[in-house]
Amino acid sequence: MDKKIGIVYSTTDGQTLKICQRIAEHLEDSGFKTDIIEISLFTDAISEYSKLIIGASIRYGKHSKKVTRFIQRHKTELEQIDTAFFSVNLVARKSNKNTPESNPYISKYFKRLNWSPKIIDVFAGRLDYDAYSLIDRLMIKLIMKITKGPTKSEKPIEYTDWEKVKNFSAKISLN
Repeated sequence: MDKKIGIVYSTTDGQTLKICQRIAEHLEDSGFKTDIIEISLFTDAISEYSKLIIGASIRYGKHSKKVTRFIQRHKTELEQIDTAFFSVNLVARKSNKNTPESNPYISKYFKRLNWSPKIIDVFAGRLDYDAYSLIDRLMIKLIMKITKGPTKSEKPIEYTDWEKVKNFSAKISLN
């Protein structure tokens, strides 16, 4: 089998896709071929890949139902290959919530799924009030107020630690 890695994702505002693209660049620099596929459009056999990465954003404390359904539907196949998972959320902007062990969404999610990928990480996302609908803007401002984050911003704030994304990619390429 050639060194082909599938990267499937679900994104809310585009940051998860941006992270997937950066991961693909790193992996391709390491000699892998990559396919980036939005999770609801995935029609390939998982066995076509030597590894599969799943990227999922969080909105209002939950991963997309599309991601959960994908994992549940393909759980047996996912257990046959090396898998990695990353979550993108604004809570991870805080240093005490930016690891799989400390991020409140990760452990709950995998306990509920009864599945665990080989490599797991969490990345902070991007805050862009101008890009949100009125309802989302109000809700996210409320959440930010509660979590002591910025409730106003002239321009988007990108919290993603790109060096951490590079290290995640390196772990995948070495395993």
